[in-house]
Amino acid sequence: MKYKFLEHKADAKFQAFGKTLEEAFSNAALAMFSLMTDIKKVKGKIKKKISVKGHDRKALLYNFLEELLFFLDRDGFLLHKIKRIKIIDNKLEAVVLGDKVNNYETHGEVKAVTYNEMEIKEKPYMVQVVVDM
Repeated sequence: MKYKFLEHKADAKFQAFGKTLEEAFSNAALAMFSLMTDIKKVKGKIKKKISVKGHDRKALLYNFLEELLFFLDRDGFLLHKIKRIKIIDNKLEAVVLGDKVNNYETHGEVKAVTYNEMEIKEKPYMVQVVVDM
């Protein structure tokens, strides 16, 4: 299982899993975009590079997901998949594939990532995120 959604009163909450921290972060990104569209239908026509830092792993996860939301807001970019991701210390570099939002049906909008109830666990890797809808 890549991710699962949990009950939350006002916003959306999910947990994402992976064999590595990178895989858990990747699955968190997919979970977030699946709140807005059927990501299985999104094509990987556009490539974008991400480079973010954080003072700890939670800040790194927050900055990574916020950067993807920035691409959505600025460029109309919907995520298809994470092609490559590398986390060293508190720096993340990734290459992501996606397409223009106007080519797909959407449902709902993620406005922001929050630190509320955010968790990162190791072995097995799990990240938990609440996003503002």
